[in-house]
Amino acid sequence: MPQSPSPAARPGRRGPVALSATLAATLTALVALGACRPTPSTTPTPQRPTAGGANTPTPATPAPGTPAPGSPTPGTPSPTPGGAPAGGLPAGLAGLLGGAGGAPGEPSPRPYAMVVTPGARTTRGLLTTHQLRGRLLFEIPAAQLNRDMLVVRSLRGSQQPIGGIPGTTLAGSRLVRWERRENRILLRGANYQNVVGDTTNAIVRALDIIAYAPIIAAFNVESYGRDSAAVIDVSRLFLGGVPDLIQGVPGGAPDPSRSFIERVATFEKNVEIEASQTFASSPLGGATAANPLAALFAAPRGTEVYHFSIVRLPDVPMQPRLFDERVGFFNTTQADFGTREQRVARRTFANRWRLECSDRKEGNLCVPRRPITYYVDPATPAWLVPWVKKGIEEWKPAFAEAGFADGIVAREVPRDSIGILQGEDASVSMVRWLPSASENAVGPSTVDPRSGEILDADVQMYHNIMNVLRGIYVAQVGHLDPRAQKLPLPDSLMGRLVQNVVAHEVGHTLALRHNMKGSSMYPLDSVRSKTWTARMGHSPSIMDYARFNYVAQPEDGIALEALIPKVGPYDRFAIKWGYAPLPGAPEAQRVALEPLVRMQDTLPWLRYAGDEGLQGADPGEASEAVGDADAVRATALGLRNIRRVAKLVEGASTATPGETYADLRELYGYVVNQWATELGHVARIPGGLAKQEKVVGQPGEVWTPTSAAKQRAAVAFLNEHAFRTPAYLLDASILRKIEPTGSLDRIGSAQRRVLNVLLDNGRLQRMIENEALPEGAPVYTLGAMLGDLRRGVWSELASGAAIDPYRRRLQRTYLEVLGAKINPTAPAVPAGVPAQLVALLGAQSAPDARALLRGELVDLDRQLASAVGRTSDRTSRLHLLDARAQIDRILNPER
Repeated sequence: MPQSPSPAARPGRRGPVALSATLAATLTALVALGACRPTPSTTPTPQRPTAGGANTPTPATPAPGTPAPGSPTPGTPSPTPGGAPAGGLPAGLAGLLGGAGGAPGEPSPRPYAMVVTPGARTTRGLLTTHQLRGRLLFEIPAAQLNRDMLVVRSLRGSQQPIGGIPGTTLAGSRLVRWERRENRILLRGANYQNVVGDTTNAIVRALDIIAYAPIIAAFNVESYGRDSAAVIDVSRLFLGGVPDLIQGVPGGAPDPSRSFIERVATFEKNVEIEASQTFASSPLGGATAANPLAALFAAPRGTEVYHFSIVRLPDVPMQPRLFDERVGFFNTTQADFGTREQRVARRTFANRWRLECSDRKEGNLCVPRRPITYYVDPATPAWLVPWVKKGIEEWKPAFAEAGFADGIVAREVPRDSIGILQGEDASVSMVRWLPSASENAVGPSTVDPRSGEILDADVQMYHNIMNVLRGIYVAQVGHLDPRAQKLPLPDSLMGRLVQNVVAHEVGHTLALRHNMKGSSMYPLDSVRSKTWTARMGHSPSIMDYARFNYVAQPEDGIALEALIPKVGPYDRFAIKWGYAPLPGAPEAQRVALEPLVRMQDTLPWLRYAGDEGLQGADPGEASEAVGDADAVRATALGLRNIRRVAKLVEGASTATPGETYADLRELYGYVVNQWATELGHVARIPGGLAKQEKVVGQPGEVWTPTSAAKQRAAVAFLNEHAFRTPAYLLDASILRKIEPTGSLDRIGSAQRRVLNVLLDNGRLQRMIENEALPEGAPVYTLGAMLGDLRRGVWSELASGAAIDPYRRRLQRTYLEVLGAKINPTAPAVPAGVPAQLVALLGAQSAPDARALLRGELVDLDRQLASAVGRTSDRTSRLHLLDARAQIDRILNPER
């Protein structure tokens, strides 16, 4: 989950609960896979061609204990034992691994006893594994050929920090199948992005044109075991010799003399392998002129231990549930070419765990055949273990509303299983505790692409998440909680804050997306009610970023527990929609669920909106907000509390004599950041439209423009509270302890954040379009908004008053922001940067608004010329003259 940016680097995506950057969020999307016992489903599986193609027959299976038909006589020596290595494998690695590669010429299987010698360490399960003399052999039964399996790669050991890019220990996954072709085993990729649901449709014959399964690696059959199980040497798969195994993961050849397979464990439905890979150091990290970003994704330098899980997908796919835009679930999409629709049909399933009723009941609740089970990482600090378990099981009441007794459970790893039950294993879902300085946590999961079934999930808690939690808690509600008025926070309070993050991340692994809409769905007065917040919380969803109740006033008497978010009514509604057991096909289930979803029309706190952050059109989808049903009033209350907290910061952070003022610097930064964040919620109101997801046949519109009066009031509020110097944040006692200079930059940067939100290009364009639509209601035009802003930022021009240094900094910033929009320049990015990333960086342009922005500078220049003569303060007069010169450069860049 995104994390609330620290004062040093805000804003971001994954506040005390997830990754911040879009790029990092993308790289952390895949996780280790856990095997569930399959149960029959009535839904037919969309058909894909076999690995070799739609019309490729499955190769014949040889008789037990004998080579395949047409193979050389057993015992005949191969020209190169096991076959020559595949092309492209480094010579040193090829020599070490011997018969690891597919080769030209016909492989020559040998007698079993010559290949699997008495010294081999053998384990049996999904695949039989043999370890001998540094090699790893797989014995693949015929029953496991052409079966979908997932290979999941994760980091097990490193000298590098985690939590940045790629951000987690997760290192990708790939769907594969083993296929036999004469005396070779092919490892082929597979996917279900393109399907033909109706296999009688003639187009199934053409699917291989876009869905042919690639060959990832080829292996010579070394021998045949019982029931003609093919024995192959797969060492190079796990020592870096097959860079295509996990797509999108950096390649690079390891040093074979320093790379080893460390551990192999085989189970009924999965095989777990750990391998040390040592890579040569590169001072440029793999970057080239053609691909300068390769340094970010290059193979790690030094020695890394990687864990590989190979898991067979369930024999029978789970009954899927059709995705509904009105409920926030992660989802899996297929393009179905086999329907009667006059287009390619998109089949989208909500991701879910397979949670099914057994024959037992507890009251009116069914006992699941297999509950959703999360283990607590044995590496978790002992004092936090109970809080992690509480965070997992905070979801129990939601599953009870969906009809399940103990639908989700938390367990500690038994003492005799520590080292065996590991978070990297695909059979184990775990809340992991990782030694990372990143102030973050994430909750990814791995799904069956055929149905959206969640197979495994591993929450990753970074140790330093506690630092950002204490900073935000003090900045938002330190004035209400005496426990937060001295650092360190007591264990009981920090434990409760950790529980909140665990519950949020577990929500992600249950497939729930962020619901930033939640915090704007309660009336503001309810957020201040001690009875309401005790029962409903201050936000209806723990999947929102409504951190702590910063709106609450001391006189409201809200309980300390109610200051912290909890699993709320939206979360219980979403779990019921996703997990309530329903009979029938997906289409029939969708009809049965429609009355539940329509409750959103009358209970607004059940509504969902996507994770759009600052770019969203709906002011009610603000991240890090509380009470934003009325963001102006909520922010006014929040600013009162910031004044109170600002007076407590020094005492809270200097409790221990002899310590430095590092804690004071950090806490003060959190307070300034909170000030800018709350004002940013008000800056989203102009040009805003409230959104409620709806479907055809549901009354009302999806988008409703914000009234002109509310938009005008928001700009007036910003002029008064954001663009006037906040003297209450400028405590000389604090500033002289933490820095010789910097307050101008600190306050100025916070004001720039608010100004950038207000003048966001999308907002400017929406205001122009709102003016163009003939709706009849009064419109707050872009011209009116820009004029109000100019008069607020430059209010001294009318009075002739002296302009203080903070206001001078703000006014220069105003000119810089407008100048960048009038004369946009493409971002400076090196050659080779992906086009998608360039688009994200985007030039600051608003072409439809440019004429109005230029007009504002022309009017401002006229005012400046008049004000210069009325200003008695010399510094202010010189500042105004410099501003005129800056405007001239903007309006006449060719000079």
